[in-house]
Amino acid sequence: MGKFAIVTGASTGIGFELAHLAAQDGYDLLVVADEPLIDASASDFRRHGVEVQSVEADLSTLQGVDRLLAAANGRQVDLLCANAGRGLGHGFLDQEVADWRRVIDTNITGTLYLLQKVLKPMVARDEGKVLITGSIAGFIPGSFQAVYNGTKAFIDSFADAIRNEIKDAGGVTVTTLMPGPTETEFFDRAEMLDTSVGTQEKDDALKVAQDGWNALMAGKAHIVSGWKNKLQVAAAHVTPAAVLAERHRKMAEPGSGEES
Repeated sequence: MGKFAIVTGASTGIGFELAHLAAQDGYDLLVVADEPLIDASASDFRRHGVEVQSVEADLSTLQGVDRLLAAANGRQVDLLCANAGRGLGHGFLDQEVADWRRVIDTNITGTLYLLQKVLKPMVARDEGKVLITGSIAGFIPGSFQAVYNGTKAFIDSFADAIRNEIKDAGGVTVTTLMPGPTETEFFDRAEMLDTSVGTQEKDDALKVAQDGWNALMAGKAHIVSGWKNKLQVAAAHVTPAAVLAERHRKMAEPGSGEES
């Protein structure tokens, strides 16, 4: 058998482009998303001449992750792109518990469960590559996007920690991709199309995925995609949290995209 990759959140956006890049590089694919569109996306990936299997599963649940792993049928996972994520706009006090909990369970619980399951055998054989999609949002207190930004702060930090924990397994690399606002379905699904960040020009998903893929193949620890985002991350390290939160409010507050 050839190389084998799992890509989550692969029906659209960054995950879709990552799956294409993996297929172009000769990886057989197991792709997953929580919507039927994943089957159509899988057909597109097959044009690269690799085996592609698709699974519709809710990765906010342990059962959904187990369903994904069962579909691998015991095959060795050479590469994992843990890209699935969910956003949520509006003020925290206006959000339904089920909605913010699904963001946490998708972005954190399901991601960590999948990582633990895949990384254990990688470390045991001292071979494997993992790309985790974090976000520059993890560096910024996310007014009107507080739960999402908080989950990405967790993921960015967790990736740095787990990378250190497994450093003796030199054949295993963990790369964090940290994009900024990207042209995907994210803002529509997060109900943020009326916000300033929702209406502004965004980064191209293929460019972001290519940056992540290049860093992954090079074994880099992390990559911030886009020079403007690099500047924003650098500024976030020296800017007071209250100032960052107010700036984020101007980007993400409902109705901010309608202001002149």
